[in-house]
Amino acid sequence: MRKYSVIIPVYNRPDELQELLECLALQTYRNFEVIIIEDGSRIKCDEVVRNFQNKLDIRYYYKENGGQGFARNHGFERASGDYFILLDSDALIEPDYLQIVENKLNKSYVDLYGGPDTDHPSFTPVQKAISYSMTSVFTTGGIRGKKNNMGGTFHPRSFNMGLSRKVWERTNGFLTSRMGEDILFSIGAIRMGFKSELISEAFIYHKRRTKFIPFFKQLKFFGRARINIARFYPDELKLVHTFPLLFTLGVCSLPLWLLIFKPFFYAGISALGLYVLLLFIDALRKTESTKVALLSIAAAFVQLFGYGTGFLQEGWKRIWEKKTHRETGASIEYPS
Repeated sequence: MRKYSVIIPVYNRPDELQELLECLALQTYRNFEVIIIEDGSRIKCDEVVRNFQNKLDIRYYYKENGGQGFARNHGFERASGDYFILLDSDALIEPDYLQIVENKLNKSYVDLYGGPDTDHPSFTPVQKAISYSMTSVFTTGGIRGKKNNMGGTFHPRSFNMGLSRKVWERTNGFLTSRMGEDILFSIGAIRMGFKSELISEAFIYHKRRTKFIPFFKQLKFFGRARINIARFYPDELKLVHTFPLLFTLGVCSLPLWLLIFKPFFYAGISALGLYVLLLFIDALRKTESTKVALLSIAAAFVQLFGYGTGFLQEGWKRIWEKKTHRETGASIEYPS
């Protein structure tokens, strides 16, 4: 029985951490410890952690804000397990999550894995709509939580990721603390020769944002992160990553086409209408809720506009900066 170290960075989310710790306390597999890294929060979770001292092998550390990547590194350095599991504080897991991972590693061992995320029946309609949008073939290409990454190797994401101690020792943890730090970490580990795999049964319920404005800001940050990944690995920037930008520019240019060339405007409106219809039908089929399906249309537009805006902002900056420029992962608060 290998020992797991569950590492959770926290930033101003004591209530969410409470729910995740309740899930961990119910795990059927018991050989694990929990490492909480409070990353410079104004609203601390130390009292929440204290309430679980008799239920979990849990330790709490407070550090100055430096971003989630370096907070996880802080946890790696203090973990005693053979295998590390990274979870976001806004996650929920089933009681058999750790047992599923243990069974998989015993059957077919890998040094690096990732799991998918989905919505929970208790989530709000907006959260379910955002969850649909983040996993839909009509927005992300349906690759999130799938074995392939744009037709290539699966890149685990830190909201639900596992890695062996050997991976940490070879990589020295996260290279940067923000702007796609988890994808950069996965790419680096894979290029060192470590094998990665999706454990589809080891899913989490991801709460995500509860309102569209914070969701827009988050996706704008993700769009910027994709450009930042290309600073380190230019070959990882694929044509499909430009879809949100092209969608954003296309929708915003429709009024202009109405003025200068009406056939393009009518063709664009028709294509947009078909896209909205397909979104609604697919969301209704998957969520079985008309309200969530309608909200999913809004979520998809927010997602694509947010990502496209961030992609354009950071891409424009990248055009003019020195090609040797790399992000340093300087201290930063989490995107709100």
